[in-house]
Parts: sequence; structure tokens; C-alpha cells
Amino acid sequence: MPDFYLSYLKSRFHGTCEGAGSQLLICLHGFGESAAHFHPLMATLGDTFTIVALDMPLHGGTRWEENRVFEKEDLVALIQMVLQQQGKERFSLMGYSMGGRLSLCVVEKMADRIDHLILAAADGLKNNPWHMFVTQTTLGNKIFKYNTLHPQLFFALLNTWRKVGLLNQSVYKFALHRMNNPEKRAMVYNIWTNLRHMMPDKKRCKQLLAHYNVLTLLIFGKYDRVIPPVLGTRFVDGSFPCKTLILEKGHQLISSQLGLIIKTNL
Repeated sequence: MPDFYLSYLKSRFHGTCEGAGSQLLICLHGFGESAAHFHPLMATLGDTFTIVALDMPLHGGTRWEENRVFEKEDLVALIQMVLQQQGKERFSLMGYSMGGRLSLCVVEKMADRIDHLILAAADGLKNNPWHMFVTQTTLGNKIFKYNTLHPQLFFALLNTWRKVGLLNQSVYKFALHRMNNPEKRAMVYNIWTNLRHMMPDKKRCKQLLAHYNVLTLLIFGKYDRVIPPVLGTRFVDGSFPCKTLILEKGHQLISSQLGLIIKTNL
């Protein structure tokens, strides 16, 4: 897998570049993942697209050394560097899970240069109240930090919420898996806090997607309890060109088969 690095301010971003297609597809990965997660798409999309995937701050081979949070402007600057590297003016954009939220932030700033937008099991289509509380408020962030070091209360609440039916089994297991040791808890805290300004203005995104006629593909897993398909229904209001696909899958959607589905539907 051809790796490359981009020097940005004091930081260094890692990415991968595969495929030989004439169109450029820039991919943004999910939480705790990396650019390598998109490798399976190469088999079916590599003849149509040159696929460039980037490791976000605190992920993969990227070293974020700015001593501040990651901003939308930073992400835009990175994408402009990729466009320059590839000799392209326009690109298509794909975001998976957390990368979906980041992709919508790119739409806010660069919709006039985007050909296609592909959002797979995308975060950011609806605000998660817990995520908003712990990342967007001082009190929430303090509680979040305390919980990272002293998780007993969090686990007690998690069990209570599951028992009274506020949490389904899948989300319970997902939260438990993400928070069951100190390293994992620190990782969640650091990533969520570092990316806390990556909150897209969804209304503005829809206006821009309509104005620039960006064909949007929303893909969900029928059995995904983390990002259920219902989160897409409110976002898709007929105001912009959009197709919604629901696959017989859970949250993990990236595969060579997905590449074929994308190709067929663009």
C-alpha cells in the first residue's frame, strides 16, 4: 500500500494512495481506525478512482503536534495539499462513521469542488446528546475527564440505562468495549476532545449540496445499532440530490463489495 506523508505546520500527516482511476476519491476513516481501513475498496473502485485516505489526528501514522484542537480550516488545508499533490481541482469525498462528520465539515468549506459525497454509517447526521454535552460544554468535558480516570460511576450508569431500556445491547457492548481499560478511555477522551470543533452545520451543508448539485450517497447497515439508518431519514429531505442505500449489514460496511455498490450507484 503506497504510503505518503504531508508536513503541515509542526505536524505530519500519514496517508495512503491507491488505484489509477482518473477521478480522485478522498476518504476519511472512523474512530480508532486509519487510512488502511479503505484498502478493500481498491479492488472494485481502483480503476475509476485514485483513492487517497488520510489518518486523522491521534490515529494511525499521523503526528499532531499543534498543542491545540484540530480545526475545520486544518482539514481543508490538508485536502488542498492532497489536491495539489494529485494535480486535481475537483474530488469526490467519502466518510465512514466518525469520518462522515468530518466529511460534512469539508462540505461546509469546499462544496463547490466536490463531485460526489459518499457517507457510510456516517456520524454527524444527528447530534448525539451525550457527545454534545461532553465535547461542547466545560462541565461535560470535566465530567468526561473525571470519568476517564474514575470510571466506576460511568459503568454503574451504563448498567442502569441498559436495565431500564435506555440503551440497547449493541450500544451497551460498544460503549463497554470502548471504555473497558484506562488506555481506551484516555483514547476516547483525547480524540473526542481534539476533534470537538468538527461539528458541521447540517442545514448549511444541505443548502450547499443543493446549490452545487453534489450527488450524495448515504449508505447504512440495516442491523447497525450505533448509527441506525433512521438517522439518515431526517437528513434526506429532498432538497439536494441524494440516494439512500440500506445494506444487510451491521456497522462495519467497508469491503470490496461496497466498492461495487458505490460504483453502480454513482
